[in-house]
Amino acid sequence: MTASIKSPDFLVVIPARLGSTRLPRKPLADIGGKPMVIRVAERAKLSLAQSVVVATDSPEIQAVCDEHRIDCLLTSENHPTGTDRIAEVAQLLKLPNDALIVNVQGDEPLIPPELINQVASTLAEKARCAISTVAVPITEVAEINNPNVVKVVLNRSGEALYFSRAPIPFVRDAQAQQTTTHLRHLGIYGYRADFLQAYSRLEPAPPEQAEALEQLRALWNGYRIAVHIAPEAPPAGVDTPEDLERIRQLLGNT
Repeated sequence: MTASIKSPDFLVVIPARLGSTRLPRKPLADIGGKPMVIRVAERAKLSLAQSVVVATDSPEIQAVCDEHRIDCLLTSENHPTGTDRIAEVAQLLKLPNDALIVNVQGDEPLIPPELINQVASTLAEKARCAISTVAVPITEVAEINNPNVVKVVLNRSGEALYFSRAPIPFVRDAQAQQTTTHLRHLGIYGYRADFLQAYSRLEPAPPEQAEALEQLRALWNGYRIAVHIAPEAPPAGVDTPEDLERIRQLLGNT
């Protein structure tokens, strides 16, 4: 763990549900003798977070967390997004409006603890922003045109102007290409507790529905998103059986 980052007080919440189209029962997938959600929580505990909580709609996941002494809250089965689930956690814990919550995805068993710290620090430093997140420079041209790679364009203050699956910014000529840096968005977020309560009441936004990117709901409604640019992407998470096997090879003996 890197002590050079001066971290504010913050809480990590890990949304975890059993339903997954590509990899059913993903949070409970075994990785070297431990369920994946436990691996993720253990990584999060290496950060500077004051506490780490798993938020789930599954009594089975809750039982596994209890077995491994990981804090877990049972939440509603009806949440359409992980953000809504985290909003319920903020309510259940009666967090103050200015509390900072970092959303760590439950399929990131290799997430760097330093990245979690940075997300919290970025939000603490950007008082006018409701959300913080991370982007990395894109180095492969193929990723720019890949709709599965979400791109983000920032303003001069390091805040998101727009997120898209399209190649943004669009580069008209070769000369501009040489001076343009495309940024890939990574799915880790920091939130202020008062924003979470507001978010749960907002209707889905047209660009959100078009792009299938829920962070566009915040931009559509005028909320600011601070973006930290990391030098390189963290290890990939688990979306497919092939990803799971890769992680098992890396972590099977730890």
